[in-house]
Amino acid sequence: MKWKKISFETTTEAVDLVSAMLDELGISGIEIEDNIQLSEEDKKKMFIDFLPELPEDEGKAKVSFYLEEEDDVTEMLDAVRAGLFELDAFIYTGEKIFELSETEDTDWVDNWKAFFKPFRVDDTIVIKPTWEELTETKEGDMVIEIDPGTAFGTGSHETTKLCILNLKKYQKNGDRVLDLGCGSGILSIAAKKLGASYVAGTDIDVNAVKASGENAVQNDVEADFYLSNVLEDAEGRKKLGNDYDVVVANILADVIIPLSKIAGEFMKPGAFFISSGIIHLKAEEVKEALLANGFEIVEVTQMGDWYSYVARK
Repeated sequence: MKWKKISFETTTEAVDLVSAMLDELGISGIEIEDNIQLSEEDKKKMFIDFLPELPEDEGKAKVSFYLEEEDDVTEMLDAVRAGLFELDAFIYTGEKIFELSETEDTDWVDNWKAFFKPFRVDDTIVIKPTWEELTETKEGDMVIEIDPGTAFGTGSHETTKLCILNLKKYQKNGDRVLDLGCGSGILSIAAKKLGASYVAGTDIDVNAVKASGENAVQNDVEADFYLSNVLEDAEGRKKLGNDYDVVVANILADVIIPLSKIAGEFMKPGAFFISSGIIHLKAEEVKEALLANGFEIVEVTQMGDWYSYVARK
């Protein structure tokens, strides 16, 4: 199916009003391109460690929306143009010059799967997407099958590899493991396959909790997954318990730092807190937070620009 793409330039000041006007016309989804940096508040909400360098903001924004093949473009453009002129009574909305183009319907949700192939984390741990065949295995290989869906965590990112390798090194057979920010469930599954007696995982995203449960079943392991924001839900933290031998969190530095204040609530004396998702620019901040919250740093590992800390309570 082909879609008709309509784009026009407006001002950054008018974007919110223009978006509301388009919504009233029945256009439910739009794209906005501008050079405005995210605020610190937005950055924290989106769990972003660092931001790309953007050109200087000139007060301009490009707005795009899509129509189906059978939609009347002329009628819609007349309605949009009229709406923009009405808004001009309050704020300047730009020159009202429209670009028209066509784009093919694409399954963006699944296209990335073509690039996710089986790979080794180390000599014995293999990550395999559920839709791929595994052609090369060795005796003693531990295979983890993953379909992340829309959740984070294929295992190919350095941060996930660091966590898996540290779980392999520090987790003992029979340990109880808690995975904070479980994503696709890959670390929970790895922990269970490495001999954990019990594994629980939490995430703030319902899709992540769903993907984790499905991936656990796919790998024939048992683990409990909960929809919970442990940073804000004190009662939820109590329900998870305080007798874990290992707590693992592969998120981002700006989440690891506040997590370091509460991670100890889940841990036995002498338990390990394995954290990753830490860009090199934030590594020192995470180290300071761990030490300030009573942890002893046991080991620091690095892949590329990403760090992982193993700390003991």
